[in-house]
Amino acid sequence: MENPQDIFSSNGGCLIDIVIEKYLVESKESVSHVQLACSMQDCAFPLDGTELCIWNTEDPSHQLLILRGHHQPITAMAFGNKVNPLLICSASLDYVIMWNLEECREKVLQGLVPRGTVMGSLLGKVLCLQLSPDDHVVAVCAGNKIFMLDIETQAVQAKLHGHLGPVTAVEFCPWRAGILISVSEDRGFKVWDHCTGSLIYSSSVLSAYPLLSLFIDAESRQLVTGCADGQLWIFSLMDGHHYRRVARVDLRKKTETFSTRRVKSGLCSQPEESHLPSTSALGKGEQVEVTFPVLRLAPCDLSLIPNSACGCLSSENTQCVWIGSSVGLFVFNLANLEVEAALYYKDFQSLSILLAGSCALRNRTADRKALCLLASLFGGKIAVLEINPAALVRAQQCHSVGQSLSVPASFCVLPTSPLYLGIAKEKSTKAASQQRCGHDGAVNAVCWSQDRRWLLSAAQDGTLRVWSARGAELALLLGKDMFSKPIQSAQFYYIDAFILLSSGPEFQLLKYHIDTCKDEIKRYKQKSKSKLICRLSMTGAVDMTSLSAVNDFYSHIVLTAGRNRTVEVFDLNAGCSAAVIAEAHSRPVHQICQNKGSSFTTQQPQAYNLFLTTAIGDGMRLWDLRTLRCERHFEGHPTRGYPCGIAFSPCGRFAACGAEDRHAYVYEMGSSTYSHRLAGHTDTVTGVAFNPSAPQLATATLDGKLQLFLAE
Repeated sequence: MENPQDIFSSNGGCLIDIVIEKYLVESKESVSHVQLACSMQDCAFPLDGTELCIWNTEDPSHQLLILRGHHQPITAMAFGNKVNPLLICSASLDYVIMWNLEECREKVLQGLVPRGTVMGSLLGKVLCLQLSPDDHVVAVCAGNKIFMLDIETQAVQAKLHGHLGPVTAVEFCPWRAGILISVSEDRGFKVWDHCTGSLIYSSSVLSAYPLLSLFIDAESRQLVTGCADGQLWIFSLMDGHHYRRVARVDLRKKTETFSTRRVKSGLCSQPEESHLPSTSALGKGEQVEVTFPVLRLAPCDLSLIPNSACGCLSSENTQCVWIGSSVGLFVFNLANLEVEAALYYKDFQSLSILLAGSCALRNRTADRKALCLLASLFGGKIAVLEINPAALVRAQQCHSVGQSLSVPASFCVLPTSPLYLGIAKEKSTKAASQQRCGHDGAVNAVCWSQDRRWLLSAAQDGTLRVWSARGAELALLLGKDMFSKPIQSAQFYYIDAFILLSSGPEFQLLKYHIDTCKDEIKRYKQKSKSKLICRLSMTGAVDMTSLSAVNDFYSHIVLTAGRNRTVEVFDLNAGCSAAVIAEAHSRPVHQICQNKGSSFTTQQPQAYNLFLTTAIGDGMRLWDLRTLRCERHFEGHPTRGYPCGIAFSPCGRFAACGAEDRHAYVYEMGSSTYSHRLAGHTDTVTGVAFNPSAPQLATATLDGKLQLFLAE
């Protein structure tokens, strides 16, 4: 296994800068599986069972504020949301007590014993506490019930019944007053109106394992819940979405993909011993499978970090969430559903806790760092960690090698470029000798020329044909003897100056000439001709599954996808490969769709650097060529067995895709969940296409039917 220096220092990071253990204490009783709490400056944890300890991060003396009042071991605690006064609530089998920290500190300075306010007694074993945003109500989760207690009057406002197992986490909705969401060991979540005590929504069983944590993202209006086997479930809370599922994420697989990408990008020095989370060494020669129970979820806003420290993270893609697990902490991006950084406890020799039983996380806006409170899974150790998110992300993110790449041509064609050679020289070549009136195999690609005069088609029979748009005449035929394998993709390129096609592991750039002169005597003799300008192969010589380039304006960029699940970017001005995106999808990409715009609309120049990819069973991903990163992941449509098509709208604001549930889906670029679900199809929707001049969408189904949808 690679050293921590290999993991964190290969990109300019420093181990000391990433995480520091600020405080360590050992309790006589284990605090594993106890709800811990962090505020901006304070950390709260139980000591020796019944004592509530508050540690202030800005106190140079590191003196603990010890609050006594419980006679049974404390099982949960939570800070209030207001700074003045700062409240903290603690719960045990005997009492639920509310403490005012400012008053408690004043009494300690006066030599008096601080006292709290008893909110309730003998409610049962409390696993979770949560205060409302205005600190007027506290939700107490005792067993399978939720008690809503008024902080001022200590009265029970409502008692929420409905869960079949102990309630493990609860959150108030930030933008809808009176709404409460809870998760439970019954493996589902429920939405309540706690003012009236009524149940609004109850989900189905999500997983085979209990749900342990809950987080509500106010910006994207999404609900995120994590379970004991490392699965993340994301649901939309937008009005009219009816709590639809946005995505299901396997944290274990995401961390493996994250490690694999770092190995292939050269950030890890030992590829054969990369930091994959599949095993964990307990001793010499002893290995066990590692699980990633999602113990805690907390916001992680990377927009607070300077852009220079975030590496290639774009400013629009910084809304993340901290995931606290038993083996480490992870920064998870809610837009592209990817792990941005991973911190494993065992990689830092200065940390005292290697396996956590519970944790709490909180971002500090003052110094842009994060506090992490850990309790050991075995034993009574409790540690406070200070984490530098900027150093963590900077140490593990790749450099933005794609910043110099741009789809719109920003430089003149170089004299050494194949594009220059193809335009400057036109020599006659031997025309293809074989002529046919039609393809003898399935057609793989059809493309219009930019001037709409010609139609190009390629098929499994190994031929490429260019037809006149005004009639059924064949203008150019390239025979199967020119290609080693059938053509998978073909199109016009560089404003109809070239033909671009992929065959096997390579793509070819052809210069062509179509003779439009008609000779009735020699009408069957083909005078059109073509010439091979260059051919380039993918890294690893794997077969190409998709190819895309812009033809509506001058562009030097060609995008390709291979069977090894990579996306490779070629710069034809330089005549070579410019970048490789490893592990673009979990399966080979079957279509690349660029934001090409339309002659009827205008977009910002940087918008043309966006492109979509799709693969069977892995949804649709939005990429930015400038950063070579996935900016958003769309997976609300089922595509488990058939390659369904995708399309960009001419305005660049929407993306459409087909699905196997006989629906077409339309997504907005700023949201991970679909905005429209178009019904009325009788079979799998295999293709979609936007009208370039009107708000219309055409769909094609597997049974050969076409439909046209108009915008409302």
